[in-house]
Amino acid sequence: MRRGLVHVLAWLLATGAAVTLSWWGVHTVMAGTAYDPPRALPIRAAEGAAPKSRPPSPPPPPPRARTPEPKRTPSNPPPTTPKPAPSPTRAPSPSPSPAATGRVRSYDTDGGRAVFDLGTASASLVSATPGAGWSMQVWKTESWIRVEFSRGAERVSVFCTWHDGPPRVEIGTY
Repeated sequence: MRRGLVHVLAWLLATGAAVTLSWWGVHTVMAGTAYDPPRALPIRAAEGAAPKSRPPSPPPPPPRARTPEPKRTPSNPPPTTPKPAPSPTRAPSPSPSPAATGRVRSYDTDGGRAVFDLGTASASLVSATPGAGWSMQVWKTESWIRVEFSRGAERVSVFCTWHDGPPRVEIGTY
C-alpha cells in the first residue's frame, strides 16, 4: 500500500512539473508574438484602371443617446450649416493616426501581403495577410519589423528596417 502511494505521489509531482514547464514555455513564446491589430485602409485604384473589388463599407456608428431638440419659433430658427459638395472622383480618406505619415506602402509576395506605414525615421505595421495555404509570423523591435510567411519549407520574409536611416523594406525568399 505504501509503495503504491509513493508511486502515485511521484507520478503526480512529475506530471505537475511537466505541465508547469510546458505552460511556461508556451506562454513565453505566445507573449512574444502579440502585436497591435491592423488598421483597415481603403485601396485606391490607379487612374484609368477599373477597381478589382469594392472596398467594404464602414461599420455603422454606435448608437448615440438622443437629446431633445429645442422648440423652434420664428425668433429661434434652426441653425443652418453649409454641406460640402460630394467629390465624385476621390474616395474619402481615413483620418490619420498620430503616427501616420501618408506613406502607406503595400508589399505583395508569393506568401502574402504586408502593409507598412513608412515615416521619416520609423515605420509601423498596418496589416499582414498570409496567402491561401501560408502561415505568418511577425517580429517587432524598436528599429525593425519582420513579417515571415511560411508554407512547408518555403519562407518569404518582408523585413522593414530604420535603425541607420529612413525606413527601407527588403523582401527575401528562401
